[in-house]
Amino acid sequence: MASDRLLFHEMGLDDRLLKALADLGWAQPTLIQEKAIPLALDGKDLLARARTGSGKTAAYAVPIIQRILTSKQTVREQAVRALILVPTKELGQQVQAMVRQLTAFCARDVRVADISGKADVSAQRPILMEKPDIVVGTPSRVLAHLSAQNMNLQSSLEMLVIDEADLIFSFGFESDLKSLLCHLPKIYQAFLMSATLNEDVQSLKELVLHNPVTLKLQGSQLPDSTQLQQYSVQCEEEDKFLLIYTLLKLGLVRGKTLLFVSAVERCYRLKLFLEQFSIPACVLNSELPVHSRCHIITQFNQGFYNYIIATDEQSLANPSAPPKGDEGTGKKKRKKKKKNAGNGAGGKDMEYGVSRGIDFQNVSNVVNFDLPATVDSYIHRVGRTARADNPGTALSFVSHTELPLLAQIEDALTGENADTALKPYSFKMEQIEGFRYRCRDAMRSVTKQAVKEARLKEIKQELLNSEKLKTYFEDNPRDLQLLRHDRDLHPAVIKPHLKNVPEYLVPSALKGLTNPITGRKKRWRPSKAAPPGVVKNNFKHQRRGRNPLKSFRYTGKKGEGRASKPGQS
Repeated sequence: MASDRLLFHEMGLDDRLLKALADLGWAQPTLIQEKAIPLALDGKDLLARARTGSGKTAAYAVPIIQRILTSKQTVREQAVRALILVPTKELGQQVQAMVRQLTAFCARDVRVADISGKADVSAQRPILMEKPDIVVGTPSRVLAHLSAQNMNLQSSLEMLVIDEADLIFSFGFESDLKSLLCHLPKIYQAFLMSATLNEDVQSLKELVLHNPVTLKLQGSQLPDSTQLQQYSVQCEEEDKFLLIYTLLKLGLVRGKTLLFVSAVERCYRLKLFLEQFSIPACVLNSELPVHSRCHIITQFNQGFYNYIIATDEQSLANPSAPPKGDEGTGKKKRKKKKKNAGNGAGGKDMEYGVSRGIDFQNVSNVVNFDLPATVDSYIHRVGRTARADNPGTALSFVSHTELPLLAQIEDALTGENADTALKPYSFKMEQIEGFRYRCRDAMRSVTKQAVKEARLKEIKQELLNSEKLKTYFEDNPRDLQLLRHDRDLHPAVIKPHLKNVPEYLVPSALKGLTNPITGRKKRWRPSKAAPPGVVKNNFKHQRRGRNPLKSFRYTGKKGEGRASKPGQS
């Protein structure tokens, strides 16, 4: 019952903090916030597991801010009192933004600094010399500042947070974290926040927590089928491109969409393929500068574009481990390594992560163009949609070699909740066979050389925008808003005739959804109440409760394709 829920104003919070929460539109706390905030205010150490999108950041940020505000009521010298450790730069910036929103009415009393960025340690020294109340950073960056004596936590630190704790070790921060702990006082309050409680989290628990309260708030790591629809499609390489073209060009997938691929090269290959059909998308991967990555996420959240093609942190797992067979590396190997290091397309940011922690807002769909390598990675990717109380759809393309991995994912999800299992999504391939020659034509244009040129062009452009023009954009923020990341790269030859969809190629089940001349959806009017980037669908069949993605299903005999009934899966 809602009346039984503990509300923010019943937690003894400062009025300025309550006003900030009201400005954010948070009428009542989420489950993790309701349970964690009172315990944290009582001084308890916490080990909290709650699924992605459940409000974990505010669950630790609110008690930290409250404790600092309480301490400021007595005369005390300025010092760093809270340290928040994150595995990625993107998450560091996001945490800082959340803290600033929560301290909107007490910014003079509670200052926060994010040191997880790529700036030199010496350039960040003046920020730390001002002794901000809260410092956010990756373990390696915080340790670098402690070693350089830019920051001293031994006598002042009162609270430590490790956010996305299950990623800290997998990102190679184990030794940095253990060294960092030697610089902390013997007594401090600590919070471990995570979406999973794996062996790494148990190790961290022993290192930093003292008699913690453990909160396990959701049995399943993903929402059930009433909120999250999960489908799998068995298809090989060429069919993947055919299906993604059909889904996007005919409007079967609507709203903001994340498309996950397995490697950086695949990002650009898919982007160039979609460009052939005038479908704009932007890429997000570890080779782009951190400022550009954060700007892409911000513009996506603000509705500037609807499609992001992303890699996730799995490609960076154990970056320090040498490839098999590289023991006893000779001159040829060293020369190759040196060449890659100097190549703009070769330097990956090891503190990059997309599938975890980042708050992509109002994501309607996640498409696993390439199936993730592990069950955890699948959960983390799909966790980008159906956040809070919003609905979402996840669609995974699976080749025959990946069927054993699909079985593992299904077993893991079904073991937690029978409603979370993936449903097979069978396309009537005969009905979209007419598009195959177009896709083959486009794929022939996307050569290895075209992909290489696209990678170099994108990285050079992003470096120019984020470094050389950094000062200019700080003085002219409006010009920065005009910078679009989904513009065509054009290293491949664009054939104009591929932009439009001839009416005779549109399957009979889908005629009326798309205007074949303009490519625009009929009777598609934005709702004033809809959030930025999310378009409310006013189709007649939608008013009857149908999902266009469900309307094109293999439900009949061979040679037939008809719309499924509302709610049919």
